[in-house]
Amino acid sequence: MGRKINVTDEIERALKLARGTDRADDLRMAQSVIMPGLVGASDSLTGKIIGRSKATVLRLRKQFKEICSGAKREERNWGGRRYGYMTIEEEREFLSSFCGESDLGNILNVSEIKQAFEGRVGRTVAKTTIYRMLERHGWRKIAPRPRHPKSDKEAQEQFKKNSAGS
Repeated sequence: MGRKINVTDEIERALKLARGTDRADDLRMAQSVIMPGLVGASDSLTGKIIGRSKATVLRLRKQFKEICSGAKREERNWGGRRYGYMTIEEEREFLSSFCGESDLGNILNVSEIKQAFEGRVGRTVAKTTIYRMLERHGWRKIAPRPRHPKSDKEAQEQFKKNSAGS
């Protein structure tokens, strides 16, 4: 007769979760507890089996223990902007000083914006940083028009016909 495996409460909960879930994340969380507990697999081997790293196995096991202890489960919030020289509001305020020029129809010089930005943040930045900031706030490069909107094509043709040079 084989050796009887002592199944702890934690492993029983993990087995119950694995059987009753339809979410892949929950299944992997349960597997990160079941495999080392029942089979004796190492954390790195468990990670290879479930397709995650050793660090993820440890994080999943910690999450499972927190859930079992009754702690509130936090949703995954890995997206978003993690770093930047300024907050979005600070960028908006910084760019507002250049709005006057652009509203008058003047061309913005990115080099000037870059110098002002570097002075504000206290370090040098790449020009692409400024272009990304401008794009983030809805600024775009406007190409010159092929013709003036008030131009009169017929008047131009008449001028060509009646000019002294022809």
